[in-house]
Amino acid sequence: MVSRFARLPVPASLLATLLLAGCAVGPDYATPQFQLPGHWSNAPKSSQSATAPELARWWEKLGDKTLNRLVDEAVAGNLDVAKAKANIRAARATLVKTGGTLEPTLSTSDSAQRLRSKGNVDNMFQAGFDASWELDLFGGNRRGVEAATHSAEAAEDDLYSTLLTLIGDVATNYIEARGYQARIALASRTAASQRQTAALTKAKLDAGTASAVDVAKADAIAASTEANIPAYRLAYSQAVHRLGILLGREPEALIAEMNRGGAIPLPRRGLPIGIPADVLANRPDVRAAERRLAQSTALIGQAEAQRYPSISLTGSISSSATRIGDMGKSTAIGWAFGPTLTVPIFNGGQLAAAVDVAAANRDVSFIAFKASVLGALEDVENALVAVTQQRLQMAKLDEAASRYRQAAELSRTLYQTGASSFLDVLDAERSLYSAEDALIVSRTNIATDYVALAKALGAGWDKPVDVTKPEVVDQNTGPHLALNKAQ
Repeated sequence: MVSRFARLPVPASLLATLLLAGCAVGPDYATPQFQLPGHWSNAPKSSQSATAPELARWWEKLGDKTLNRLVDEAVAGNLDVAKAKANIRAARATLVKTGGTLEPTLSTSDSAQRLRSKGNVDNMFQAGFDASWELDLFGGNRRGVEAATHSAEAAEDDLYSTLLTLIGDVATNYIEARGYQARIALASRTAASQRQTAALTKAKLDAGTASAVDVAKADAIAASTEANIPAYRLAYSQAVHRLGILLGREPEALIAEMNRGGAIPLPRRGLPIGIPADVLANRPDVRAAERRLAQSTALIGQAEAQRYPSISLTGSISSSATRIGDMGKSTAIGWAFGPTLTVPIFNGGQLAAAVDVAAANRDVSFIAFKASVLGALEDVENALVAVTQQRLQMAKLDEAASRYRQAAELSRTLYQTGASSFLDVLDAERSLYSAEDALIVSRTNIATDYVALAKALGAGWDKPVDVTKPEVVDQNTGPHLALNKAQ
């Protein structure tokens, strides 16, 4: 139950003290401090920080102009980015709306009536102004504005988190598409070579120096290699289709361009790793989680303020007369002014429960923030391990492929002269294909691990993003004749 006493006198000294003090209830927010490691476990020890500008435009280090252009197109056309922009506009509008609670309100009303009473017909004209202003003694409205401000800040960080994920997805799908193209080309070349070996074996069969079993095995290994090609083409098409969607276009939009081919992009330089504390500043998802923690803290104060008395200053002035010309006369003008005190007396525990709800939600936000920090640390450590180990693996695979290539050439030459068995040829060709295919996969993985490390460190877009343009522009929104449903 809420008791209201209109125009109840409030001591001026008390009112002035409360207004000047800027009283607020609820906890004041402070960014939580976490004990973070001084360096990354899987990187060289360094105390040098990595700032956002040093990490920006990381994809350009891959040295692929096509990828650079696709990233720019994706930032401009991606639908998730457009949604994040709309969320920013909504959050900013909500902040303006919430800020209005700190300002006075003013409204006017005018009327003209034709009245009949006791056989007499008269005119009645009325006009008036009403004004009110909640003094916000305990800071409930200010806490609301504080929460809306943090929400708008979180929405902006969400946009850059979306951009970080988007650019990483574009780069990853582009790299994988180039990788599958390389595997398709390798399988085609290897199958063609194996078909030549099968033809040579058939010729030896005709000459009586090979068996039908050898011919069947030669054909079988060639067919087995060719069988990989459809699976690679499927994976390639899916990656290219995904690229089209990421750019906000139809799935087939990039097929013709991508079919022209290109090398697997590899990083020319490493990324500045920095220290674990950098993720708090560089990762937009971590920043967004921290801003939402600040928002939920402010909402506790807003809920707490509802348990305290509130004072509103209200006033009105009105004029009524039977003739318009008489409305300005002092005898036709009336006014009222005074404070309104609202005191919550009994509400069945609803207001206290609302504070408990806000406090519990703050705990949820705190846990989410802490989880985002720990998740970011895990992402970086995993990416560092992957990059390091993948480079070691690629070096060994490169050596293995080179050795198998020599063995295959030698065994084929010896087989043609009859100094080697057909099984030696088959084994050498099979091993060479496996090694070269694994080398392509490793090169692809190095590039995608580089992308994962860039994302984990918070590297992303560094240019301004225009969020003011709506996706849908309405026409004729002013007063107009309503159309029926059929129209």
